[in-house]
Amino acid sequence: MPTTVGGRVDRLAPVRRVTRGIDRRTVVRTGIVAAVAYTAWLAIGAFGRPYNFFDMKIYHGAVVWWASGHELYGFIAPGTTLGFTYPPFAGLVMLPMAHLPVELAGLVNAAASIAALAVVLAGLLRPIVDRLGWPLWYTVAIATPCAAALEPARETLGYGQVNLLLFALVMADLIGLRWRARRGTHVAPTDGLLLRFVYSGAWAGVGIGLATAVKLTPALFIVYLMITRQWRAATTALATVVAVTIGSFAVVGPESRAYFGGVLWQTERVGAADMTPNQSLAGLLARLYDSIETPGLLWFAFAVLILALGLSRAAHARADGDELTAFTLVGLTTNVISPISWTHHLVWVIPAIIVLADAALRRRDASRGLAARAGLGGLPGVNGLRSPIWYPTLTGLRHGVAAVVLYLLFLVSPIWPYEHQLPEVSHYQDGLYGALMENSLALALIVLVAALPWRPGAEPAFYGDRAGRPGALVTRR
Repeated sequence: MPTTVGGRVDRLAPVRRVTRGIDRRTVVRTGIVAAVAYTAWLAIGAFGRPYNFFDMKIYHGAVVWWASGHELYGFIAPGTTLGFTYPPFAGLVMLPMAHLPVELAGLVNAAASIAALAVVLAGLLRPIVDRLGWPLWYTVAIATPCAAALEPARETLGYGQVNLLLFALVMADLIGLRWRARRGTHVAPTDGLLLRFVYSGAWAGVGIGLATAVKLTPALFIVYLMITRQWRAATTALATVVAVTIGSFAVVGPESRAYFGGVLWQTERVGAADMTPNQSLAGLLARLYDSIETPGLLWFAFAVLILALGLSRAAHARADGDELTAFTLVGLTTNVISPISWTHHLVWVIPAIIVLADAALRRRDASRGLAARAGLGGLPGVNGLRSPIWYPTLTGLRHGVAAVVLYLLFLVSPIWPYEHQLPEVSHYQDGLYGALMENSLALALIVLVAALPWRPGAEPAFYGDRAGRPGALVTRR
């Protein structure tokens, strides 16, 4: 029945009854999320490149070619020299999309990748928002479009790549290690067997193994697990890789023999080292030498140095109780030392930004706590003296600035206005500034490997080893 007010029918009464129960703060937050998502969409249009699922068309064409009875690695995309470069297991995983139109396959991949990114961000941000008292859904809803607008994510989505899905597989193992360290504290007595297994974290390592079976570069995470004596996770990862590889030989033997016997070593199938989107150490050196090929001995020497530095810092980060930074350092090291690291491979800058931002917040909060106890920050101090109120605010400023600068660098991606291709155009065509911009992402990765801070005791993932118990943390930084 319509409500009457002053003898008139109030036709908006039903709407008011519905909206009365809606929290005004939720409405405001929803509007902010929509504004952030729209801004991210505009940023992709402003700073991104024209996207038409280029790589997805190659994958789709290859599996359609394969499904029609041809050899998988014999496919060459029309108008290009490019073919299928992943292991045969990746071909098996992609085979169902042969039944979809290429554009639909690209959209399905993009939707799955965005969903995977949101789930990963929820897992990474959960400890932070719990500490700060922020709503998780709101934080993730803002972080997801912000992360999707960055160069690695938008390139992955626009070209139909799989990097966000592989990223999610690796980070799933990080979550599994956390759960295993807590030894089932997530599990209630009424939970079923499946939930008990999931929250036990006993499966940690499967994600890294599957990612390695699809793309070989995540194998460095297995090395990291061994160095840090996380034997169960390392064994699980290795067993997964071996099982999947042997299974691939059993199911698609000719393709497996063709890949491991020849295709794996044909680096020319990927592209020239000096191409601008190759932001690895090898690409950086090739462009600095203004050569199509990387100076091999020099690259090897620097790659070994960065490998040792990255793994060493990752091990120290874990020993100090920050597994997220440890995983991030391993991922960044992989990007740097890999001969080819296209910009869509560089997804590890996303957790690096989170680490830097959280380090800034932690240092600010710690400083405020010390200031309150010592009488700083404008509070009465010793002998009635007061210290500057801005002191706690400036603590952690360099980490916050670093997070903002890193985000803006990978949002704007200044490499593309200075893209050059030998032998037509020298990489020094635009002078030293142009060369710096063309290599800016690679330089940022190297700096992160050398200087990304970790957060002592932030997110330990210890279990089973005496040196890794949370009570035995040693604060080094």
